[in-house]
Amino acid sequence: MRKLFFLLILACCTPLLAQDYVDLINQSASAPTDRRVIYEMNVGSFTAEGTLQAAQARLDELKTLGIDIVWLMPIYPRGGGINSPYAPKNFQQVNPAYGTVADLKAFVARAHALGMKVWLDWVPNHTATDADWVTTHPDYYVNVGGSFVHPNGYNDVYQLNYYSTALQEAMNNCLKFWIDQADIDGYRCDFVSSSYIPASYWQSAIPLIKGYKAGKDITFLAEADIANDAKQQASVGFDYDYAWKFQTNLLDFGTAGNTSARLKAFANTLFNESKSASFARMVYLTNHDQNYNEAKQTLTQKYGTNRYVLSVYAYLLYGMPMLYNGQEVGGNQVLNYFTDTKVNWAAADAKMRNTLRTLTALRHSQAALADRVEVNWVTVTNNNSVLAFTRKQGDSEVLVVLNLSASAANATLTGLTAGTWSRWLDSSTIAQGVSRSSASFTATQTFSLDAKGYQVYVRGSFSDEALPAPEVYTPTLDSADEVSIFFETPNEDAYAAWVWGDLGGGEAYCANPSWPGDALTYMGQTAEGRFVYKYTVTRTQEAPAWLIISRNNGNNKIYDGVAFVNHGYYVEGQSDPTQVITATTGIDSPTTDAFSRDDAFYTLSGVRVAAPTAKGIYIHHGRKIVVR
Repeated sequence: MRKLFFLLILACCTPLLAQDYVDLINQSASAPTDRRVIYEMNVGSFTAEGTLQAAQARLDELKTLGIDIVWLMPIYPRGGGINSPYAPKNFQQVNPAYGTVADLKAFVARAHALGMKVWLDWVPNHTATDADWVTTHPDYYVNVGGSFVHPNGYNDVYQLNYYSTALQEAMNNCLKFWIDQADIDGYRCDFVSSSYIPASYWQSAIPLIKGYKAGKDITFLAEADIANDAKQQASVGFDYDYAWKFQTNLLDFGTAGNTSARLKAFANTLFNESKSASFARMVYLTNHDQNYNEAKQTLTQKYGTNRYVLSVYAYLLYGMPMLYNGQEVGGNQVLNYFTDTKVNWAAADAKMRNTLRTLTALRHSQAALADRVEVNWVTVTNNNSVLAFTRKQGDSEVLVVLNLSASAANATLTGLTAGTWSRWLDSSTIAQGVSRSSASFTATQTFSLDAKGYQVYVRGSFSDEALPAPEVYTPTLDSADEVSIFFETPNEDAYAAWVWGDLGGGEAYCANPSWPGDALTYMGQTAEGRFVYKYTVTRTQEAPAWLIISRNNGNNKIYDGVAFVNHGYYVEGQSDPTQVITATTGIDSPTTDAFSRDDAFYTLSGVRVAAPTAKGIYIHHGRKIVVR
């Protein structure tokens, strides 16, 4: 039991490697206001516990990722019968499943100590049908023929009446409440394009809240593409809107050819729509709506092999980038925010995480990547699948080169600033870790990129930083009586196992009996740099007979119906296991590591891991962890 308890603790904590230059940038002082990165967190999904206290314990990881603003999806008690967070029952309470107002205050205080801001998701348009106001203040609601109104066909909510001055005052008091009680820093305002909320409300409410407390900066984000299709809100005082049309264009990318001209056209439309805006833009690839409401699709299902290169493009092109919780480990889960599906942090994607945290370090350190600095398109003379641009402000200049083709490519760029540059990001090595290397450019320079590859350079001289040596993983069993398999592949990605046998009906032996089964757990790398995954069967009445391994949660099957060999070590490209693993982690005589309960982290085999908070003895992969 002690072993199991410790494994559960690790499952909710993403391991952090030893510090590198990217970490040092991201963990330094707060980024300038116009170079921030925002993170959308569903408290119920973010940790196994689903509480504010548990989320607070992991804020250090978001700081390492380079997050500047944590946007909390609605934290209010839910009503309406279908458990939507956007059906609040009371705007001045915390969902008891998440904790208390005091827990939120502590969460915000810890974020502030780390140099991060916290924004609440505000639901101004409606409340749950069983909200407190329905009985205490029915005059706050739109009433037609003696009945309340369900806006937009949402049967779990009632429409609020913004032509009631009493309702407006009540709403403003609720906005002030969270500043007073929890010291929050801003609001993401839901459904501001609603025809029921007049622009005049925002014109009075936003300056009122911004000026409510001396010395306190409050920021407002509008959930609408104001620059494109919600222009009635264009001059009411919002600081940011959604670059929604741009994200829709990126979704369509690839259906008519992966050409640089198409991506360039999308960007030029974004720039043209933004030029006269009084607000900045938020750019993103996914969020709770795109992930769950739009056909329930993961990042891979939406963008396929373009997901990495488009992450770089969106992050470095223009505006403030936003990440949705779980995106840093690949975004390959559909997260039902009605039921608070837990993010599977074990399904790590080192290429995605290292790419994102390097992009954040670039944005934090380079003035050229500020919100409103537009791009300069670089001429590519010999390849229409390669897109290149620079962004420049003062002495800061960044070059981004993207290969949109499914094949490796060479491309010659002209019109570059000649001199010393430094490569900060290279898709061919980023899965192994971050690095930095010097380069000398002439005005015309040829670049070699891998398939769907990307490289990012910063002009100037910086220290060279070598790639970290991969930590070699030796396949072992956690116990001799488990039923498991190992899978070695040259490609780090999201893999799933479907295993089945015959207990009378051809049963699946997965914890998840629906296709594609269960995620394989990434364990580490071989000495040659290949990636090793493991899957332990959860139904152990007997060993299953057959195995399918698929990539990216779909029908891309690496193995399909091959014989299952207990503890077999399968290598991609070979249908039979190359060996059978018999060695265990030695849990009967483990090595001992001792740590103080006051330590926030301990280091195990070179990996920095969040320590359990309770005293006790825990076992993990053959090491005894003593917490005093």
